[in-house]
Amino acid sequence: MSLRILLLSVLLGWAMPLWADTVWLNNGDRLSGEILLLDGGKLALKTRYAGQVLIDWKNIDTLSSEKPLLIRRNGFDNEHSQQLEAAGKGMVRVVNATSQTVALASIKRLIPPRLVLQDRVWEGNLDAKLDMKRDDNITDEWKLKGNTRMEHGRWRHGLRGELERKVKNEVKTADNWQLEYDLDRFITDNWFWRTGAEQNEDEFSFVTRQRSLGTGPGYRFWDNELGRFDMIGQFNRMQLQTSEGELSFSTYSLEWDYKRLLWGTRLEFFSNAELQVPAIEQIDYVLDSEVGLRYRLNSWARLSLLYELDQVRGLGRTSSKRHYLLGVGVGW
Repeated sequence: MSLRILLLSVLLGWAMPLWADTVWLNNGDRLSGEILLLDGGKLALKTRYAGQVLIDWKNIDTLSSEKPLLIRRNGFDNEHSQQLEAAGKGMVRVVNATSQTVALASIKRLIPPRLVLQDRVWEGNLDAKLDMKRDDNITDEWKLKGNTRMEHGRWRHGLRGELERKVKNEVKTADNWQLEYDLDRFITDNWFWRTGAEQNEDEFSFVTRQRSLGTGPGYRFWDNELGRFDMIGQFNRMQLQTSEGELSFSTYSLEWDYKRLLWGTRLEFFSNAELQVPAIEQIDYVLDSEVGLRYRLNSWARLSLLYELDQVRGLGRTSSKRHYLLGVGVGW
């Protein structure tokens, strides 16, 4: 019997730190779980019994947390807390080497700190669109877009892909795919060096195949539970294949990758873009960009709304293509 009690105590000791956060509401209720983040006046709390819940910050009386948190207060920079302790109504005690009682109303953001060097981080999204029309013409169109990112120590791997096909009256009118791989090596906590390769295939375009290899520095402005923002500059070598022959030239590019959670953790805004300036007179610039929203239905399902803008400027003219994607997807 004593052995069973000992094993049960050990198991409880392991489990309790995962659910060591407590929130007291103004109406007297108490919720236990894990604080995910506070942003936009909403506290995201992960509970055993109800999953993830969003609580209006103004409805919280006080709270406690036994894990470190990053705190942003009005008029202050981000500060670390070793733990938070419950205090009087509308107050909380921030504990570091010393303790300080502050008003909840002064706290605008709570984020669990993310280590710069982690053993392994893997995340990604896969979005799909299916469009079927049955009128005078029979049209079937489907599109897949996906990206994934894995970090290990100071290395980061990124993979993006896109696949599109369209059939109209049993005749294929669109068939293309794109694949891009990037390898980042972090030199400091913010600066990194990127080497990347990309290939595009389009059966119905003037440029049937496009390959590029590039390298250059990048800077990570932030990367935490709320999102990330990276900017990269590269020198690239481009190779194009057309029905009239092949063309090779160099380009300079500027790329950004932005993601931000809004109103808790349900809604995600994201934007990716790459601006290339070729070292040839015929083309001034090439822009590939996208901006969109994802709504998280649960821990893995997403609704997505995406707008794409592809633009080329050269010989005094500008050519633009716009695409809209409304579909469902998965995230991890």
